Amino acid sequence: MTTKDRFSAALISWLWRRLSRCRLSTLWRLAGLMQPLYRALAHRERRVTRDNLARAYPMLDHEQRARLARLSLRHSIVTALELGFAWQGKVASVNASIKRIEGLALLEEAQAQKKGVIILAPHFGNWEVLNFWLSSNMPFTAMYEPPRLHRLDDIIRTGRERMGAHLVPTTARGVSALLKALKRGEAVGILPDQVPDDTGGVIAPFYGYPAYTATLLPKLVSRTGAQVIVSVARRLPRGEGYVLHFMRADERVYADDDATAAHGVNASVERVIALDPAQYQWEYKRYKHTSHLYQDNQLITPWDTSTPVP
Repeated sequence: MTTKDRFSAALISWLWRRLSRCRLSTLWRLAGLMQPLYRALAHRERRVTRDNLARAYPMLDHEQRARLARLSLRHSIVTALELGFAWQGKVASVNASIKRIEGLALLEEAQAQKKGVIILAPHFGNWEVLNFWLSSNMPFTAMYEPPRLHRLDDIIRTGRERMGAHLVPTTARGVSALLKALKRGEAVGILPDQVPDDTGGVIAPFYGYPAYTATLLPKLVSRTGAQVIVSVARRLPRGEGYVLHFMRADERVYADDDATAAHGVNASVERVIALDPAQYQWEYKRYKHTSHLYQDNQLITPWDTSTPVP
């Protein structure tokens, strides 16, 4: 690790400790103060957000999408600031920040079937607070990829596991651990909007555009008969806390065909985003493996949802 990386890791660790003591409303205001600097420096994030919003919301005019992009970037900033709160804040404070839970009966019904529950948790709101609640209330296993700054690994892992979550690697061994947890009737978490490696997905529509989509979920379902629940921690206005949402997944996620199931996964993510589009992480390159199919946000090549990306 370079001197620069060591310094960066130490600074980030220090900031998380300091920020863990702040009120959520303070972090929301701080994100607003930081937003002009972030906009000036984060050229890639601004561009990707703009392009993704143009695909998802063509019905909005330029100024409407620009306002949505600005608010989305502010949510991204505050999510980063809230990591210390979720990982190192007082347990009572994190619990108190969850103001209500919607759709809990759906989760309880899925658990009652004793076949395991797969939680689809898109990059929306504060997914670390969702992990906090899930691991506080049930046996919960999730995949984990160590950060680029290795000195942050212990901090992140300790934060995510502090309420009992079991983290497994993003490898075949990790998939095996997810299967074992489901067969015990437990819950596992999957981030459905991460782009998989070259052999782990198929092309499926996301807001009507081809996106390379992971096929891990249908494989887990076919092996275990697990129920699929979509869940997020939606941020309330001005840092007033969170609402947890548990929602039924699109029925296509249970299809035997990987492409159909992937379509269902993406449709489930779209349904969650509709709760508050600004809280989705639009700066993620969701279409990076299919960009060759577009020109000015228009399809230039026919696509087949059953054909994996080369």
